[in-house]
Amino acid sequence: MASKKVRCSFCGKEEKDVRKLVFRKDSPNEGVCICDECTMKCMGMLMQEESKAAAEKNVTVSASEMRPSRIKAFLDERIIGQDRAKVAMSVAIYNHYKRIENIHLDSEDDVQLTKGNILMMGPTGCGKTLIAQSIAKLLNVPFTVADATTLTEAGYVGEDVENIIKNLWIASGKSVERTSKGIVCIDEIDKIATRGDKGRDVGGEGVQQALLKMIESGSVTFTPDSARNQPPSNVIEVDTTNILFILSGAFNNIGSIVQNRIGVSSLGFHSDVVSKTEEDDKILRRQVETVDVIKYGLIPEFMGRIPVIVTLDELDEEALLEILWKPKNSILRQYERLFELSGIQLTVTESARREIVREAIRRKSGARGLRSIIEEVMLDIMYEVPSMEGVTGVIVDEGVVLKQHEPELTYYQSAS
Repeated sequence: MASKKVRCSFCGKEEKDVRKLVFRKDSPNEGVCICDECTMKCMGMLMQEESKAAAEKNVTVSASEMRPSRIKAFLDERIIGQDRAKVAMSVAIYNHYKRIENIHLDSEDDVQLTKGNILMMGPTGCGKTLIAQSIAKLLNVPFTVADATTLTEAGYVGEDVENIIKNLWIASGKSVERTSKGIVCIDEIDKIATRGDKGRDVGGEGVQQALLKMIESGSVTFTPDSARNQPPSNVIEVDTTNILFILSGAFNNIGSIVQNRIGVSSLGFHSDVVSKTEEDDKILRRQVETVDVIKYGLIPEFMGRIPVIVTLDELDEEALLEILWKPKNSILRQYERLFELSGIQLTVTESARREIVREAIRRKSGARGLRSIIEEVMLDIMYEVPSMEGVTGVIVDEGVVLKQHEPELTYYQSAS
């Protein structure tokens, strides 16, 4: 008599077609079992359900409980300097989420609260994206960052603007409701300024035109799985009315546009002096208005949807020095922790820290450049020291940063 074939009770696959079949403990001969493939699918389904439930439990911080001062205090813990920008961002964020909470009252009131999207401008590495990320963390809302340089007008090679909302939807745990109250940060927005030449500008004005409806308010549709130009299996629709858009860019040389508008004499500049000091440029940036950004290359219809302009200053030496070590997750603290895991104490002297900061200023890379400089300094140290016996400490001073000599090592002293 032929033996009965054993199959998975869920998918029906035979034992020979899977890696493992798990039987019921009390009845191994009744064929009640599950294969490894179905087990993994079940685990995935359970994890997805748990993530969805957790997302639903996470309620956005109420604007009635939130205050601009509380937002500013939260940012102070994570971002060094930029006090003026943090105050402006705190007020703008508070007003935006206050509007969302009371949007149902608009129909009964003559005063309509419009959305206050934000434009942040400042040199590279001054903390623009970090501010947006920190705010999203505080408010417990979905957050995504998009690079404007990768976007093109629909129908051309590049990334469609709808993919921004799709990424936000993924970040929200695929919840349309949470997506509709999230934050989108579009970086390098100054790179899509109009070029002014003839021909179709699919990466400049074309992208600005494509972003218009999305940024103000409207429905954005996208397919969750299908690629472009493929028949969609199903379509997701998200209302962007309550999505806050934070645009950021360096806007190099915009100070010259401001200077031409207000006149050189108002700031005490001499007309025969071509170059300006960094302090002069900071003063000019703080006076940027919408008309200056339009002259820079963002079209009037686009800027009409960005009522709030926040300017960030270039970080000075003292600010970069604090960024290097003060925050809880600073880059120096991370390296100290890495060495600590190997039983080694890392000491970076004050003179070494200042030289690292000065190099970042020379490279004009801001806070973002601190890590790459430290990586260069620490590369050989992290390669050689773990292989050395008895090393308990590494001291990095200014000479090590300047590659003038090797770091000082301390060794375990055995009791004799």
